[in-house]
Amino acid sequence: MAEKIEGSPGYAPGTRVSTKDIVENKITYTWWEPEVQYSWSLGQAMSKFLTGLKKGKILGRTCIKCDRVLVPPRMFCEYCYGPTDAWIELKDTGTIETYSISYLDSDARRIKKPILIGVISIDGASPQHGFMHYFGEMSEKDIHIGMRVKAVWKSPKDREGAITDIKYFKPLEGGEKK
Repeated sequence: MAEKIEGSPGYAPGTRVSTKDIVENKITYTWWEPEVQYSWSLGQAMSKFLTGLKKGKILGRTCIKCDRVLVPPRMFCEYCYGPTDAWIELKDTGTIETYSISYLDSDARRIKKPILIGVISIDGASPQHGFMHYFGEMSEKDIHIGMRVKAVWKSPKDREGAITDIKYFKPLEGGEKK
């Protein structure tokens, strides 16, 4: 027999339904999964940044108050909390800030040729402003912090407005930190 529950103020008393009641079909119920279509916005800054990547450009935002260039761009400055001021097109070169050498692929399977990935400070942006990406045309023996790199882009017809429009960063001639 189901257990009686005292109702709280404003509610009528009810009967607790147990898993056993459901399994033994002592109650009637229905299951419904709605088909919901939805979308969301990446926001002004990230949308324009990704549109720039599709065109082969790296875009940032300036904060005149803090004298910084933010990449990836943001519509407000997290230092002074003020709005950023203007868009700026940056070079597709930068400096390796940190990196990792992985002998596991994205499915955690062992691989012989490692994946090189790390954080690149983009030239023209404020120090240590950039993003994480893959490295190519170098080996785990060549890569080092401070190495100068340049973006290798997908062909214009293959770009889709994603960070992967840059295939990877390769060593820049002269390779050392500027």
